[in-house]
Formats: sequence, structure tokens, C-alpha cells
Amino acid sequence: MKIRKNIEGLFLVAVAFVTLTAYASAGVPTFHHASKNAQLRAAVAEANMSIVTVTHKRLTAAEKAQMN
Repeated sequence: MKIRKNIEGLFLVAVAFVTLTAYASAGVPTFHHASKNAQLRAAVAEANMSIVTVTHKRLTAAEKAQMN
């Protein structure tokens, strides 16, 4: 009975240790440098984007049923 309790305690300590080391070793996100942000904004501003405008009315339930 004591062996089971000791193994359970050892397991809990191991889980706590693994959890803490995972948090401690997790990568910290780096911030973008200001010049990289400016380059990104310039690239987006120069990009030719297509704009699509949909001017059709939505189908009613009856019209949808007719299509099937």
C-alpha cells in the first residue's frame, strides 16, 4: 500500500516538473522590427488587389428548394 502511495507521489512530482519545464522553455515571441513593418506595409500598399462586388439578391427558401 505504501509503494502505491509513493509511486503516486513520484508521478505527481514528475508531472509538475515536466509542466514547469515546458513553461520555462517555451519560446518567447519576438516583436517585428520597425523597418520590417514599414516594408510590409509598403508591399501591401503596392499590391494590386481585385475587388469583387456582388449585387444579386439572396435566394429565399422556396427558390433554394426549386433548385434541388
